[in-house]
Amino acid sequence: MAKATTRYTCSSCNHISLKWLGCCPECNEWNTFTEQQQVKTKSAEPSSMASPLQSLDEISHESQARIMSGIHEWDRVLGGGIMPSSLLVLTGDPGIGKSTLLLQVCNALAQQQQIFYFSTEESMHQVKQRALRLNCDSQQLKFSDNPDLGAIVATAEQHKPAAIIIDSIQSCFIPGSQSLPGSVGQLREAVFQLMRLAKEKGITVILTGHITKEGIIAGPKTLEHMVDGVFYLQGEDQWNTRILRAVKNRFGTINEIGFFEMGENGLQEVANINAHLLDDISHESGASLISIMEGSRPLLLEVQALTIQSKLAMPQRVVSGIDHKQVILIAAILEKYLHIKLSVHDIFCKVSGGFKIKGSSSDLGIALALLSSYFQQPLPEKTIALGEISLTGNIKPINQIAMLVKEAEKFQIKNLLLAKQQKIENTTCNIKKFHHVYELLTLFELS
Repeated sequence: MAKATTRYTCSSCNHISLKWLGCCPECNEWNTFTEQQQVKTKSAEPSSMASPLQSLDEISHESQARIMSGIHEWDRVLGGGIMPSSLLVLTGDPGIGKSTLLLQVCNALAQQQQIFYFSTEESMHQVKQRALRLNCDSQQLKFSDNPDLGAIVATAEQHKPAAIIIDSIQSCFIPGSQSLPGSVGQLREAVFQLMRLAKEKGITVILTGHITKEGIIAGPKTLEHMVDGVFYLQGEDQWNTRILRAVKNRFGTINEIGFFEMGENGLQEVANINAHLLDDISHESGASLISIMEGSRPLLLEVQALTIQSKLAMPQRVVSGIDHKQVILIAAILEKYLHIKLSVHDIFCKVSGGFKIKGSSSDLGIALALLSSYFQQPLPEKTIALGEISLTGNIKPINQIAMLVKEAEKFQIKNLLLAKQQKIENTTCNIKKFHHVYELLTLFELS
């Protein structure tokens, strides 16, 4: 009989240890080792059959039409619909709405194709209650609460639906496996079997997965490499809004986002999120308006800053929604070239709405928010700042300016603050350009 031994595997880098370690010596991550049972068996003989090889001309090429759900925010984040034979993972915090969103997507897809929904965490009675609340009544949408992965694969191979949904992959079990459901070894084996099902049988597979306390998908990183797409459903702080974000997509752009609003009848699309964002814009000191690209969509966001004379030996730097090093860097540039002693001020900076932004296109907006708070003077109303600031204090142009300006014009933005070298054509906005940060002082009345 095969003998089982215990080993510990790091969920971040797959480093293997014979004993549990608090810190992984390979990736230096803490508390990532999980117990795994390994069964020692006789090693199989290497295959003597050579793999068949084909040139590109010999490989058949048939363009596959994407599976459209009709839920535009979902289809756009996935790159224009679901690619057939793909393996996708949707993850997010508990209770965020993953099952609700997938059930709505399944019902929309089932209007034209057969879809199987396997609920491994809820009973059929619970699934029916949610389906009735969401008005999911398609006869081509079939349900099962069987968590046996072997039975799920056999059912899919027998009936050949267009897509199957497994909610969630952590609750599936593999018959005969020595490891527990949700363990690293069983997750890896389960995803491998589903990957072969998708590629060999042409069945689209969509999984839901849990996330860790750090906000990453639970399980080894190899799971993210095996699947075709990873999508996160996140909550937004200010409104009852859900953000669907693509972090990996072999068939579309990453960092694409879609917006949904949770209501009594499930998740409803928010097609014009910028209208919600601009409703709460305040024309006060310490606030500036910026525009950034999230995937293919421009977002209009407000950056808020507060500077106050510090009473501490080490002034505070509290930043939310932006890389704190970016704010500290811009404050240092302003102090160097404008001789404003921000180093002895407490600095608080955040992005309204709980959004998190990246990139240097928000540099000019952050600088103006800091100056506006320092001088206690608001910027001109309906003004957007678009520019990058270099370490020498020069203001540089940014990319995709045409799309950002076009979105701003839809909401009657009057003024654009840009870099001197920024090229822009055909705009109804008033343009004011700057070459260096010292020119920003012209926006404020200094006594």
